[in-house]
Amino acid sequence: MKRNERLDQDVKNVENAQKAFLAEPKIAENLDFLGEIGVLPYVDGIVDKTKQYEMLFASGLEIFECTGIDDILEVTVRQLSDLYLPSFIAFAWKPVQNHADITLRAYRDYEPVSLELKLDSITAFESFFSKFPMPMLFSEMEKKLNDGETIASLKEAQPEIVAPIIGFDLYGIILVGRKTNGADYTEDEMTFMHKFMVFVSQAIKNHLYYEHSLRDIKTGLYNHGFFMTRVKEELASARRNSYASSIIMIDVDKFKDFNDTYGHLAGDQVLEYLAQVIRQNVRTNDIPSRFGGEEFTVLLPNAEAATAWLVAERLRVSVTEMEIPWDVPLPTITISLGVFSFDQDGELETNDVIQRADEALYVSKARGRNCATVWEPGLVYNVSPGI
Repeated sequence: MKRNERLDQDVKNVENAQKAFLAEPKIAENLDFLGEIGVLPYVDGIVDKTKQYEMLFASGLEIFECTGIDDILEVTVRQLSDLYLPSFIAFAWKPVQNHADITLRAYRDYEPVSLELKLDSITAFESFFSKFPMPMLFSEMEKKLNDGETIASLKEAQPEIVAPIIGFDLYGIILVGRKTNGADYTEDEMTFMHKFMVFVSQAIKNHLYYEHSLRDIKTGLYNHGFFMTRVKEELASARRNSYASSIIMIDVDKFKDFNDTYGHLAGDQVLEYLAQVIRQNVRTNDIPSRFGGEEFTVLLPNAEAATAWLVAERLRVSVTEMEIPWDVPLPTITISLGVFSFDQDGELETNDVIQRADEALYVSKARGRNCATVWEPGLVYNVSPGI
């Protein structure tokens, strides 16, 4: 049963219970008296509150049925739009929780729109929302924060309400515009929104717990275990559906020498920037991971060798163009890459796929580094084992 159907049924049950109460003979005989002493208004208030809680529980249930954070955000937009008809709703949130970078999304009339919002980070609002962890009118927030420079980035969007998404820390901020009918948000609506945002925050926290079990903490990419699981699944899928997929193995060239010269903190900075470059150059359904140390991998479902090689070359060039801020100028970073493509043919196992991509990477190193090599039979036999 869908949310609206469940909610309609729950509200109908409450209304039927109210009608049954009023139809009781002794109640019907004394309606005027009960009204005079305030019993009937009290009952009406209980019914209204019950309907609100039924709506809240139905909304929360739909939120917790979501299978990902993107789904949670979309359901949140729809439910807030259904309730209040705001002129717009915008999210600013951190997709990788140990990084300050944020993702911005805005909606008007349920549809994604572009919103001019010069906001690079929500870190400046963390201490404020730790003190005031609830939705509030923007005008009230502006007075309490009393920091014109910090609030300016939000003010240009002209929100009516600012609502925090809070878990381990501040996950994100929701900006809600004025109602399209010009009415003000009531105190009851603000209370409902606060309770609703508790569901949203908890649902996001649950998904982040799950994500943390799949992600490398330093880079935000998938971890080794999840990557290996997805390669195994993709091998089976490629056999069943007769298509080719590929993996790319990546290694930072002379990374030990770099760490010895510039220090491990600089090396960590390189790995984080490299992870960003990888994310920016692959598709949303690809699986970029940190395989271990300075080695990274990318699983490209439904991508043949030629396509994977083009991705590898794009990655290689993009890495050489990285500008990494540090106390001293850092040298150009290069990577070597190995590409292996697999399809329905053969009986390859997960380790076989990884080994062949690694062999192609090994050849790239032997060729002088800073290049990509596609695996083919007999490729490694031309390389001396000492390299």
